[in-house]
Amino acid sequence: MKHNLQFDFLVDKKKNTLTIKREFLAGRELVWDCYTKSELLDKWFAPKPLTTKTKSMDFRENGHWHYAMVEPNGTEYWGWTDYLKIKPIDYYTSLDAFCDAAGVINESLPRAEWLVTFTDKGENALVETVVTYKSLSDLEAVVQMGMEQGMIATLEKLDELLSTINPR
Repeated sequence: MKHNLQFDFLVDKKKNTLTIKREFLAGRELVWDCYTKSELLDKWFAPKPLTTKTKSMDFRENGHWHYAMVEPNGTEYWGWTDYLKIKPIDYYTSLDAFCDAAGVINESLPRAEWLVTFTDKGENALVETVVTYKSLSDLEAVVQMGMEQGMIATLEKLDELLSTINPR
């Protein structure tokens, strides 16, 4: 059963932004929870066959999320998210980074600001993510690293999780 859910992946080289719009077969509040609660993020926030594990999370303004994406062979890729502004079930802004298991940020890799907005689209939720990079070269680096394919695969895992929590 494949649904025609909205998915847009737009690259704006003038503004150094990626805009990802994705519709989900669930209400906005449930989708918000999937983005903001570590026990749910750990079930979907990595492209297959990777899994996610949270080391620490404090979802509040000036809080953070420290997590790893883990390959089946055990290789870990650590990430850090600083939460900046939060308006529950409407939006949050954050600053992401690559880091190590101790949470030390890798300054040689691009950081980006994220604005993640949650709106209703009929009975479904629409999530618009605008990722802003400091430079065109940073934007091009993440596109070359496979950001679009990674987002498609990751958001498909969220679809699977939502179908088990909220079957329609």
